[in-house]
Amino acid sequence: MTIGIIGSGALGSNLARILAKNGIAATISNSRGPASLALLAEELGPSITAGTVEEAASADVVFAAMRWSVAETVLGRLPAWKGRIVVDGTNPVEFLDPNSPDANDPSNPLAAYGIKAVDLGGKYSSEVFRQYVPGARVVKAFNHLDVNVLPEPEVSGGKRVLFYSGDDAAAKAEIRKIIEATGFFPVDLGTLDVGGPLASLPFGSLAAHSFVKI
Repeated sequence: MTIGIIGSGALGSNLARILAKNGIAATISNSRGPASLALLAEELGPSITAGTVEEAASADVVFAAMRWSVAETVLGRLPAWKGRIVVDGTNPVEFLDPNSPDANDPSNPLAAYGIKAVDLGGKYSSEVFRQYVPGARVVKAFNHLDVNVLPEPEVSGGKRVLFYSGDDAAAKAEIRKIIEATGFFPVDLGTLDVGGPLASLPFGSLAAHSFVKI
């Protein structure tokens, strides 16, 4: 089963790192093209290939690791998904310019973290996200932890918990295998309607909590 990663920021690059650490092949991409990823690919070794967004999107399992603000545009340009698996690693937050008035907005409880929540009109993020990838089997995963701890799945004598949810049992089983293969402990939160809101940053009740299975 082939794996593609769209996005090479903190999430995409750390996903590539944990896959490479476990010898799992993947193609990583960004909007700037493969040449911009040469140093990262060299760092990670032969299991990680730099490719175009289209090449990464053609994989059997595609990790959406871009910022929420560009997700609709990036994914909307791609061919039909035809039942392939898309892992929604996005969160509905907007990153703030530290010099903007928004960065000091007292009504924004997240201003101190340099972000603000995106108004989704009462919907949860995966509900919106799956509209961007019609025909895909969407699994929500790899989004609720601080991206900086992803390369360290084992801690304190146990394994970090990774939540995942989705509406297709076979798709979830494939993502569970990847979670286990990268050293995490998978916890199934059920359907997207249930698990999506629970694990989505910034206000999901299970988001940003780093549980460890001992």
